[in-house]
Amino acid sequence: MAMQVGGRGGKHVAPVMNVTPLVDIVLVLLIIFIVITPQLTRKFWVHTPKQEKKDVEQPQDDPNPPLVLRIAADRSLSVNSTTLTLPELAPRLRRMFAARDDHIIFFDAADEIDYGFAVQVMDQARAGGAVTIAPLIKKLNAAAAAG
Repeated sequence: MAMQVGGRGGKHVAPVMNVTPLVDIVLVLLIIFIVITPQLTRKFWVHTPKQEKKDVEQPQDDPNPPLVLRIAADRSLSVNSTTLTLPELAPRLRRMFAARDDHIIFFDAADEIDYGFAVQVMDQARAGGAVTIAPLIKKLNAAAAAG
């Protein structure tokens, strides 16, 4: 706030409002909001499969049981109860998918596994020929998982 000294006889002090700093602050805020607003409208689309009402039961004598990739709490990998290491995973899956019509693998990881390791395993599964990697949210029955 500025004051004007002088004027009529020089004995009175008259306050004068200086609005320049206020306008500067408002313009800076306006520029900030103009820059940030397009960032707030970004959307992330997730396509989820539609839920089917009918229950599909898999026959017990299925020659091609689903492939289930599991990561245990000690970071050991297994595909349908066959223990593998991370470098062995991609070549083994290539051989398994060569004998199958579908390229779907179900992925199950222990809760203690860190996210980075789980992504590395899924990358190796993708390199092995998996087109669809489906996360398991329910336990498979013992017959399907052991096959």
